Order: sequence, then C-alpha cells, then structure tokens
Amino acid sequence: MNRIEDEWLHLKRDELAGRVFDDEYELAIAIIEGIENRAVQGQYQVERFMFN
Repeated sequence: MNRIEDEWLHLKRDELAGRVFDDEYELAIAIIEGIENRAVQGQYQVERFMFN
C-alpha cells in the first residue's frame, strides 16, 4: 500500500467512521477537517490545492 492509501484507510476508519452525510459538500468538508486533524496529531503540514 502506498502512503496515500494508508492515509485514506486511517481517515475512513478514524475520522469518518459511523458518520452520515447529507450531500457531497458535507463529505468534502469532513474529509478536509479529518486531514487537518491528522496533520495536527502527526505534526506535519498539509496544503490544499484545486485542480482547474
């Protein structure tokens, strides 16, 4: 498993487990918050960017 797959596994299991989202926007916000929370816990920096 590469690093992003491992991160996604922990994100799904630890940050998103048991939650229900009304729409894709709420899911996206939860993913962003989960990544930011994991970054704080792991003491690393994350940066968000958008594809055009």
